[in-house]
Amino acid sequence: MSKTIIITGSTDGIGKLTALKLAQDGHTVYVHGRSEAKVNNVVAEIKEASNNQKIKGLVADFSDLKAVKKLAEQIKNDIPKIDILINNAGIFKSESTLTKDGLDFRMVVNYLAPYLLTNAILSNIENADSPRIINLSSAAQAPVSEAVLRGKEQVSENDSYAQSKLALTMWSFNLAKQEPKIAVIAVNPGSLLNTKMAKEAFGDYWSPAEKGVDILYDLVTSEAYKNDIGKYFDNDKGNPKGHFSSAHPGAYDKLKIENLLQQTDSLL
Repeated sequence: MSKTIIITGSTDGIGKLTALKLAQDGHTVYVHGRSEAKVNNVVAEIKEASNNQKIKGLVADFSDLKAVKKLAEQIKNDIPKIDILINNAGIFKSESTLTKDGLDFRMVVNYLAPYLLTNAILSNIENADSPRIINLSSAAQAPVSEAVLRGKEQVSENDSYAQSKLALTMWSFNLAKQEPKIAVIAVNPGSLLNTKMAKEAFGDYWSPAEKGVDILYDLVTSEAYKNDIGKYFDNDKGNPKGHFSSAHPGAYDKLKIENLLQQTDSLL
């Protein structure tokens, strides 16, 4: 059965490859990126490669929360039913440490933007029969500092990236409790996959990009995962495929989660 699927950050890497794989199955796939020209090129490319004309584009710079709000309004109005949302957009290296609004770049793109977008379009996701939200976490997870979240303290790229990914995972678990009809899963698709982001950050890779693509495809399409709500899938723990595992201990701390979400809401 054809589904409506939104994949953020899907003009490159595993996002783009997952979009292509799902397009080949005949699904309606929304490709997202920050450059309109690049989004249009990738949409055309996937249409041709998949022989599927139901590929559409969404444009927003995730480092700009006003642009994310605008995108959320567009989606809310234009896509009444969303079966799958894959929050894949992420960044490790950036030219600037802070966004133009003075917030930590990685915290905004990797956590605040997907948080803002998802919460704004929840009613559209709830309209689906068996909706899923897949949030891309990471093996790198570190305790979230309120000062970093608010852009008051600058830390290394590694640290802010790890903090943003734990924040995303903490929110994922909370969202799963709030929305029991939506299968919310946080996933580490695999460390140092052969993608542009990994090569820019570390100049090397451990595993092919397809390792990440295959688990995202499975989490989206397989009936086996429909009841795995509020869990963390670690794709590093196994070859070719990982398994559900424990995230960072902070992801299970109710007080820390409550504090994070209060800070997030006051910030937004």
